[in-house]
Amino acid sequence: MNASAAADLIRLSHEWDRAMLTNDPDTIGRFMADDWIIIGADGSVDTRAHFLETVRAGVVAHDVMESHDLDVRVYGDAALVVARGVSGGTYHGQRFLLNERVSSVFVRTAGEWRCVSTHLSSLA
Repeated sequence: MNASAAADLIRLSHEWDRAMLTNDPDTIGRFMADDWIIIGADGSVDTRAHFLETVRAGVVAHDVMESHDLDVRVYGDAALVVARGVSGGTYHGQRFLLNERVSSVFVRTAGEWRCVSTHLSSLA
């Protein structure tokens, strides 16, 4: 495993967590590839553009975003990051707090890691 790349991805994952707390779509979007998708714990699929628009419109706002127990696997210019995540905030004005398993696929392009896919699974 490339220890330097793994360390970069752990740092990047924690920076993305902090960016989510800004609720600023431009800051959040810097971590995502243009074609990023997210698969929710309920099986729903959302795009980068739609997700960032929900942030911009205040439909979703985070005040908790944490990644724990990160497991990073690097395959050249691709990587898988699996973590236990805690996220909380409001969605359509309703409070939420979730414990999830988070799997994110990153691709390195022009020396920069960007997430191309995130998949969430609920934890009991």
